[in-house]
Amino acid sequence: MTERLESDDQQSGDQQLDGLQPDQQQPGDRQPDQQQPGDRPTPRPAPAPGPVPKPGAPKPGAPGPAAVPTPPPAAQQPPAQPSAATTSPASAPALASAESVARARAFGRVTEDGHVYVVVDGEEVLCGQFPDATEDEALGYFARKFDDVEAQVALLEQRVAAGAPSADMQSTVDHLAEQVGQRTMLGDVKALESRLEALRPAIRELEAAERAAHEAQRAQNVAAREAIVAEAEQIAAQDPQRTQWKQSSARMAELFDQWKTHQKSGIRLGRAAEDALWKRFRTARTTFDRHRRAFFSQLDADNAEAKKAKEALIAEAEALSGSTDWGATAAEYRRLMDRWKETKRASKKDDDALWARFRAAQDTFFAARKADNDRIDEEFEGNLAVKEQLLAEAKALLPITDLKAAKRALGDILDRWEQAGKVPRAHMRRVEAELRTVEDAVRQAEDEKWQRSNPETKARSNSMLTQLESKIEDQEAALSRARDTGDTKRAAKLEGELSTSRQWLETLRRSAADLR
Repeated sequence: MTERLESDDQQSGDQQLDGLQPDQQQPGDRQPDQQQPGDRPTPRPAPAPGPVPKPGAPKPGAPGPAAVPTPPPAAQQPPAQPSAATTSPASAPALASAESVARARAFGRVTEDGHVYVVVDGEEVLCGQFPDATEDEALGYFARKFDDVEAQVALLEQRVAAGAPSADMQSTVDHLAEQVGQRTMLGDVKALESRLEALRPAIRELEAAERAAHEAQRAQNVAAREAIVAEAEQIAAQDPQRTQWKQSSARMAELFDQWKTHQKSGIRLGRAAEDALWKRFRTARTTFDRHRRAFFSQLDADNAEAKKAKEALIAEAEALSGSTDWGATAAEYRRLMDRWKETKRASKKDDDALWARFRAAQDTFFAARKADNDRIDEEFEGNLAVKEQLLAEAKALLPITDLKAAKRALGDILDRWEQAGKVPRAHMRRVEAELRTVEDAVRQAEDEKWQRSNPETKARSNSMLTQLESKIEDQEAALSRARDTGDTKRAAKLEGELSTSRQWLETLRRSAADLR
């Protein structure tokens, strides 16, 4: 019956292994049929259905070691466990190294029928069965499973220490803890569980640090987006009449490119924050575009109006270009220029073309006037020679010594001056100014003579002399008294005042002499 039980267990185990696909097997828990290169064929183990009490300390209700060779009758035999395995010479499991096997001996044992036990907290727990194999092979198989999980734990510890991304670390710990908890491996299981539990707070710290870094990066990205939005809003808020549209448009395009770059490569800001910033940025761009379209639309209208007004001025200027009424037409051109300056500017291209036409009409008129003046100047060259001679005679009268004779000679010069006629325009102001200098000198001499002969002036001068002489007498008397009394301070002051009064008296006496 024992042989029948083992046969049923082996068949059930074969069915389970045959039904397990390679991609369904967990890493570190290779099934015995996954033969590795260099492994020799060994019998395949059959894990037991659950833990068995340690022989020295049986648990209540559990059969002792003596009950294992005597299974119940066939009618009461429990169904075969699906995890059992049978020996298959075609494939063999990978075994642990000799060093791992030696280390595993401290944590378990193998029975004669191939059952492998691991000691956990002082109690033996059945890992599984590896029948028809040596003790080292049975230990090597379950030690290899321990080594695989331990290697994964060590790798996870390295990742945590290096600060690797923690996205799947907690799930990895859970998976490995589940494997260790099944007690299907041979080794220091409690130490491995302790290492796994020690990883949990470290992973939580790593997750917290990642969250903090993520929040810091998110805050930085929010600040960068906020700066983009703020600058866009500042550009959109400019006075359209003062905006440099070319530079502002280029800058707005740069800001949009920066936004797209942050959106593609930066950390997500959160839907609410990103939507709010995008709404503000979109509003600023829309406002800027609306202002730009309105500005250039109005500019086009203003350009059309300015062009129409300036074309009307050009028509007037061109109509006057053939006039020979030099004075009146020149004045009209000055009024047209004033109206041109008051008119709004058209576009640069149109305004330059309109100005060229307006200037051409003026040039035509002023060129004709200049030609006519040049002709007249040639006719007046002889008059200039006569007036140059008259100027020489007038300058000879200076300085004036005989006012009567000077006035008579200047009158004769002025009569001949008028008879000489006009001079060329280039010399007109000069000769007139030189003659006016002589006229002013004669007039000044005449005024001075009248001032000297004015009775009222003489009387006023005599009165001032009398008053000043009386004042000087009083100052001299006061000075004499101050000296007699020894008041040196007052005496010094009176001496200064007396000196000033005497200077004024001398000046008045000279003026009175001139009036006589």
